[in-house]
Amino acid sequence: MNKRFNITADCKPKLHYMVDLTSRLAQIKEYVDRGEYFTINRARQYGKTTTLRALKEYLKDSYCVISMDFQMQMSEAKFRSENAFSIAFAKAFISLLQNLDTAKSAELAQAAETLSRAAREKPRELELVELFQHLSSICGAAGRPLVLIIDEADSAANNQVFLDFLAQLRGYYIDRDSSKTFQSVILAGVYDIKNLKRKLRPDQEHKQNSPWNIAADFKVEMSFSAEEIAGMLQEYEAEHETGMNITQLSELLYEHTSGYPYLVSRLCKLIDEEVAGSESFPTHTAAWTLAGFFQAQKLLLEEKNTLFESMVNKLYDFPELKTIISSILFTGREVAYNALNPDIAAAEMFGLIKNVNGTAAISNRIFEMVFYNLFLTSAEIQNTELYKAAVQEITMNTLQNTISMMKTLPEADLLKVQEFTKKLFRRHELEAADEAVAKFLGPKSAEDIYRDLEISRKQAEVGAYQEMEEALDEICRELRI
Repeated sequence: MNKRFNITADCKPKLHYMVDLTSRLAQIKEYVDRGEYFTINRARQYGKTTTLRALKEYLKDSYCVISMDFQMQMSEAKFRSENAFSIAFAKAFISLLQNLDTAKSAELAQAAETLSRAAREKPRELELVELFQHLSSICGAAGRPLVLIIDEADSAANNQVFLDFLAQLRGYYIDRDSSKTFQSVILAGVYDIKNLKRKLRPDQEHKQNSPWNIAADFKVEMSFSAEEIAGMLQEYEAEHETGMNITQLSELLYEHTSGYPYLVSRLCKLIDEEVAGSESFPTHTAAWTLAGFFQAQKLLLEEKNTLFESMVNKLYDFPELKTIISSILFTGREVAYNALNPDIAAAEMFGLIKNVNGTAAISNRIFEMVFYNLFLTSAEIQNTELYKAAVQEITMNTLQNTISMMKTLPEADLLKVQEFTKKLFRRHELEAADEAVAKFLGPKSAEDIYRDLEISRKQAEVGAYQEMEEALDEICRELRI
């Protein structure tokens, strides 16, 4: 079976083209080796589940790894009380323990059976305190250190029982020198535990007291680097022999996505499955090019996918996030990054913004274009002065960037940007923008602007340029200045 680029569920090495996770897994193992408890919280479709499943395999020679998924094994009803949670957790834990591909001692089997029997025969007596006493016995009886991984931990949102569960983990972690407990606990989800705590305990007194304050800061980079993307494309190229420029395309993918795993995979999938074979790009060789990339980006920005829907929903679920995003895009003023600001922290947690030298910036170019298109097509925005100023700022910045780029070009050869400049300055008049600008500059989406600038930059890189004086004279003639 031929491999494919994957954007749904987890990626499997035998079925899908993937980046090499070895370096990332080695870094995470260092946390486990040190006995750290930590949270991997990243935005939706950021490769968390793929990483956790690979981590389980990576750790299995050194540890007993119990990997749970709260969405699969702990339904909402299981969080209605301590007793219901403890019984459900015990059953899921024992089932996973029995399925481990490692030898089990008689002592471990006995400890596991004791917990199983407690859940079966005396279910009403099994609360969190009793559950953790049994878990401690199992950790002590295991032949090697036990690691607990819980994916989709934020499925427990709005349930006080989960906070109490975390408090038990914290207590045993603090007493680990005298009581047997897990070597490491890894919780994964979109929300970090501090945000869960804010949702679960709305009263002001408890907002500042998280039971997960034992957690180590997780510093492992989960986005793809240009080099990692290149490795994935090399695997694809070895099978398809398209003749693509791997370095150029991997850098371009990174520049536009900042390594966001879903975006990288989606663009590659679009090039492979939709751009290739189309009228303009009849072959894979034609598709895996600069022009093919921008066609894939156009298709991506036109589609309604789960990631973009989630992003937009967050803006309407949390109006303060919408204010931050619109301020970054349209006001022209820098928005200071402050991790202690709960709105900034939430926007970063959802993957909408990032910290760039102390300033909040949109996470990547694709998201920036999605937000521009969202705001600039919104009826409530179009009739405001903010909209007019934003369109004018975008178009004027495009002109300034283009001329600045031209001024830096060598004078020896030809710069072939006529198509770009003609398209830019022959658009019909822009009704919403300033009249003076509208005389020569028509409406352009953020997508158009980025694509045109990127194409012209790439043309310059490969020597397709015109003498600077000639190019500027042509622009002046177009503008009649």
